[in-house]
Amino acid sequence: MRLFVGLGNPGSKYANNRHNIGFMAVDEIARRHGFAPWRRRFQGETSEGTLDREKVVLLRPTTYMNESGRAVQEAANFFKLSAGDITVFQDELELPAAKVRIKIGGGIAGHNGLRSISSHIGNDYRRVRLGIGHPGVKELVHSHVLSDFAKSDRPWVEALCEAVAENAGLLATGKDSTFQNKVHLALQAKGFFDKEEDGGDKPA
Repeated sequence: MRLFVGLGNPGSKYANNRHNIGFMAVDEIARRHGFAPWRRRFQGETSEGTLDREKVVLLRPTTYMNESGRAVQEAANFFKLSAGDITVFQDELELPAAKVRIKIGGGIAGHNGLRSISSHIGNDYRRVRLGIGHPGVKELVHSHVLSDFAKSDRPWVEALCEAVAENAGLLATGKDSTFQNKVHLALQAKGFFDKEEDGGDKPA
C-alpha cells in the first residue's frame, strides 16, 4: 500500500493558491482513476483506489500547511506504513513553473508542510516537487505562494496535474525516473518547454 499526500491549505479562500498545487494534483489523480469519494479521517480527507494494481490512499490534510505532519503520521500509523511508503506532492519555489523533480529525503528548503511532516515521520519519504517558480526576491515569497495562480498560469497548471495523474501508476510502483521523464515530455508536447531545453531529462 502507498500513501499519496497532497499539500495545501483547506477552504475555498486558499483553493487556487500556488501553495495548493499538491491538493490539485491528488484531486486529479482521484478523478482520473475513479477513486472512492473523499471522506474525513486522520485530520484530513482521504480517497482510496488502485494504481497499476497497487492500493493507494490519497490524503489531503485539513490541518493547515504547517501542521500537515499530524495528519500524515495518523494515517501512516493506522495503515502501518513506513516513510518509504509515503509520497508527498508539494509546491516548489526553486523549480521553474511546470517543472517536476522527485527526491527522497534531503532538505526541506523552508517548506512548512515538509518541516511538519519530517518532524512527525522522519525525512525518508518521497517528494514530488511541482515547480511554481520564484518571485525573484525573498521578501515576496510569502505573498507569492499564498496568492492564486494567474489566469495565464491555468493552462500549464491543468496540463501538469493531468500529466501527474496520467502517470501516477509509475509512482505507485517505484518507477520515479520514468514518471519524471513522462511528465516532462507531456508538458513539452503541449508547448510549455522548448525542445532544446533541459538536456538533463533523458528517457528512462
